This record gives sequence, structure tokens and C-alpha cells, in this order.
Amino acid sequence: MPKMKTKASAKKRFKVTASGKIKSAQAGKRHGMIKRTTKFIRDARGTTVLSEPDTRIVKTYMPYAR
Repeated sequence: MPKMKTKASAKKRFKVTASGKIKSAQAGKRHGMIKRTTKFIRDARGTTVLSEPDTRIVKTYMPYAR
């Protein structure tokens, strides 16, 4: 069997935690920040953990990330 390939876009955007959850950057902060509320900008700092259905999708792109 040949090696399975990891999606390059997924390995750039997501990290797997030690417990197997998927960490990603907060969405909605690329442009148009002038119309966002200060509360939204403050709450969208840092990273977030993906939901369980999204985690299953992302893990199919990264076969060797456990």
C-alpha cells in the first residue's frame, strides 16, 4: 500500500490537540472589520476548537494526525 496523502490545505489551517480535538483560527476576521462590533472582534481573538461534526470532516484530510 502506498502512503496516504495529507491535504496540504488542512495541515496549514488546523492543529490536532493531544486529546484529539481540532484547533483552528477564529472565522470572520479577514476583512470588513470596520463594520464588526468591538465585542465580536474581542471574542474572535486566538483560536477555537471545532465542533464534533466538523472534526470528523477535517480528520479525514489528515490521516496520520491522531
